[in-house]
Amino acid sequence: MSSILIIDDEERLRSLMARIIRLEGYEVQEAATLRAGKALLDKHSFDILLCDVKLPDGNGVDFAKNVKVSHPAVEIILLTAYGNIPDAVQAMKNGAFDYITKGDDNDKIVPLLSRAMEKVQLQKRVVQLEKQLGKKYGYENILGESALIKDAITLAKKVAPTDASVLLLGETGTGKEVFAQAIHNGSRRAGKPFMAINCSAFGKELLESELFGHTAGAFTGAAKDKKGLIEEADTGTLFLDEVGEMHLDLQAKLLRVLETNEFIKVGDTKTTKVNVRIIAATNRSLQQEVEDKKFREDLFYRLNVFTIHLPSLRDRKSDIPLLAQYFLELFAQKTGNNITAISKDFLQQLQQHSWKGNIRELKNIIERAVILNEGDELTTTSLPADFEIAANTTSGMSAYSLASVEKLHIQRILNHTKGNKTETARLLDIGLTTLYRKIEEYKLR
Repeated sequence: MSSILIIDDEERLRSLMARIIRLEGYEVQEAATLRAGKALLDKHSFDILLCDVKLPDGNGVDFAKNVKVSHPAVEIILLTAYGNIPDAVQAMKNGAFDYITKGDDNDKIVPLLSRAMEKVQLQKRVVQLEKQLGKKYGYENILGESALIKDAITLAKKVAPTDASVLLLGETGTGKEVFAQAIHNGSRRAGKPFMAINCSAFGKELLESELFGHTAGAFTGAAKDKKGLIEEADTGTLFLDEVGEMHLDLQAKLLRVLETNEFIKVGDTKTTKVNVRIIAATNRSLQQEVEDKKFREDLFYRLNVFTIHLPSLRDRKSDIPLLAQYFLELFAQKTGNNITAISKDFLQQLQQHSWKGNIRELKNIIERAVILNEGDELTTTSLPADFEIAANTTSGMSAYSLASVEKLHIQRILNHTKGNKTETARLLDIGLTTLYRKIEEYKLR
């Protein structure tokens, strides 16, 4: 229930107002002085404060300013017997929601409370969404218990509160953008813009326009001025994924941003000032790119202020069960499939895989499996055939041998029959004795 505090030294008027407000369904508490009101504010949670301006122990206008500092979420409506413009102006400057004259309040107070409560509810919703956003893009979203991923998270937490440029190194699919978002969300720039762009997805001219913006008429098709992502990210963070793909000419313009916090839009003659933090990522060796004259050495040292290496999934296979369970729950909820567990064979196949696509590949495999799987447990029958054959290869069996295909087919039928040997032999059209021999030979379950 919404809660309101009334501070007024006129007991009759205060009681009447409290009764009216209670009839509207609000919870009301009363105080006769600012001191008593402050004690209630510190002890209880209120949504709205109705406060008289002239009180025995102080001025309500000044009190409003202090309340907004200590309890910023509380909306304040000031009441006075003698309204004047200077007090009203100062009240609004001090953070009051509104300022009304006593005598008018019988007609105005209920709709005014309703509007103030709408603002309170909106603010609560914003806070809730910010918390959800913080969780979604925070360190909690980086899953893993291995030493390598924990070391990377520790480094990210240390650099986040600073404005230092960060260079994230790692293979494709290791979660570089997730780390960039977590660093931004853990910094003083949290709540400010976070802009991301993949530098390998654009040609030189288009990437220049996307990053730096352009003026109307700068080139054919430029009908109006356009802000670039650097300007859009002002006061926040710009994440440059695959920065090693950036053309040398654009590297020079980016270097200027890092050195002077300014740039020139395409087709413009004047500079634009920005305050932006740069987080860059690449799957290349920028040092080798520098030696090959494909990446500017001065830009490399500007970006390489703080480097974090993100481990590949094959280097942190102990995290696979945790990641697989997370993706299972995610996609089971999205698809509405009631799948709650992962079979040992399925996990074994995951552990044997090479994971060239890293976490992104694992995510795609689990999503596909959830869509195809029958029953409440993920089994190897929902894995791609080439995935399972590749797993057999790692265990010493040729991916092209007849035996590997036979092993895979028998395992699938066993999964289909939920381990029923008689039914499996019937479906395979072989004798039960032959099936048991094959199970022993291929070490099937």
